[in-house]
Amino acid sequence: MIKSYRDLMVWQKPMQLVTEVYRKTKTLPKEELYGLVSQIRRSSVSVPSNIAEGYGRNSTNDYLRFLQIAIGSLYELQTQLQICLNLEYLSKEDFKIIDEQSKEIERMLSSLIRKVGANK
Repeated sequence: MIKSYRDLMVWQKPMQLVTEVYRKTKTLPKEELYGLVSQIRRSSVSVPSNIAEGYGRNSTNDYLRFLQIAIGSLYELQTQLQICLNLEYLSKEDFKIIDEQSKEIERMLSSLIRKVGANK
């Protein structure tokens, strides 16, 4: 039984992703600390944060809006990681690990958005 947003796999997986993102971005060039590193970390943190905030709202429309913001942040993260790969700031292996996690979360969020939207 789901008692809290913490019980949702769609929240737990992005929390794991945030941890991985922080670990992998430690190796990016120092001159990117206030550029790409900051952006990547903010967008990764935004995903579970918006899922949690939306869950706490008493409105299906609000929940749906926050889920849509979360998936938008996920798309931002995927784009920023692709930039890091293109610039060779991330190894192909590190990129693949994070990219696979993000795509799984994307599928989960898309499914949840469809379900919540159908129940409006």
